[in-house]
Amino acid sequence: MRIALLHSRIRVEERLLLDELAALGIDHELIDVREHVFDIHDPSRWTSFDAVIDRCIGQTQALAAVRVFERFGVPSVNPSSVIEACGDKLTTSLLMARHGVPTPRTCLALDEASALAAVDRIGYPAVLKPTTGSWGRLLARVNDRDAAEAVIEHKSTLGSVQHSVFYVQEYVQKPDRDLRVFVVGDEAICGIIRHSAHWITNTARGGVASALEITPEIRNLCMRAAHAVAGPGGALLAIDLLEAPDRGLLVSEINHTMEFRNSIAPTGVNIPRRMIEWVVATTSASALQHAVSPVVPACVNPANAAALSSPSPRSRASIIEELKIGHWAAFDAHSRTEIA
Repeated sequence: MRIALLHSRIRVEERLLLDELAALGIDHELIDVREHVFDIHDPSRWTSFDAVIDRCIGQTQALAAVRVFERFGVPSVNPSSVIEACGDKLTTSLLMARHGVPTPRTCLALDEASALAAVDRIGYPAVLKPTTGSWGRLLARVNDRDAAEAVIEHKSTLGSVQHSVFYVQEYVQKPDRDLRVFVVGDEAICGIIRHSAHWITNTARGGVASALEITPEIRNLCMRAAHAVAGPGGALLAIDLLEAPDRGLLVSEINHTMEFRNSIAPTGVNIPRRMIEWVVATTSASALQHAVSPVVPACVNPANAAALSSPSPRSRASIIEELKIGHWAAFDAHSRTEIA
């Protein structure tokens, strides 16, 4: 098995994942997406990988690179659909609402006047967030109309795409903490409580982590949220929960490139090892399914198709490799035809 780890910067998390890949004896390669040209008509550089793990910091870079790998038939963890669903807070909220997952009340506005009306509708205090971003940056709690007018005017004057959509949420009167649950595939493996006297509790902003007991209620809610953004197979996710005094647990955000450096010690769980083990198991299961499936792409040589449905002394790996060669030969011929 050969795995690529996509990155734009090597942080502690990426080093921990690399350590686990090495410890498990998995052939791997670091791919800095900033340094490569991705020729969409020539997959030869990338088809030796059985899977890629996305660890890019920037959502735009991650989404573009992952889409190329997926087009070449190389599965990504997380896939582009999950990056899209979790990387945009509005998309996440829409999916939660569609699947009946409890979240803070949210309104959307696309103009200064309607943004102020949205805040009035939500009620004070309210929270304005950019739809993209992490680490608790550019969040604003507005306690009255004067504050709302000032923040909305500032966002409009800044003029960037990031501030052209007004995403307004109710302020949840939670205790001085929130919860983060780490989901690997279809399992909530552990969680932390992030304590802070400040209303923004991210550990990147000074929040202090302690272990969280994964109760049946927490597990059930996180699985519902994970399935809403990733389907029944799950993904690698960090799900942030708020404890609303009158409504119970609410899903605040879902992170598709989770940071976990500050969560290993308090939980006692080797989070990067669990992540890599799931990627390997999922990739192996997918390869096995394709190897034994009676449905074979038209580009595959009939002799290979027969080999898949009958006993053969050849290894499963050699058959899969032949399938890859046949598939990409057909793809390359098709690409050359389109270019011509």
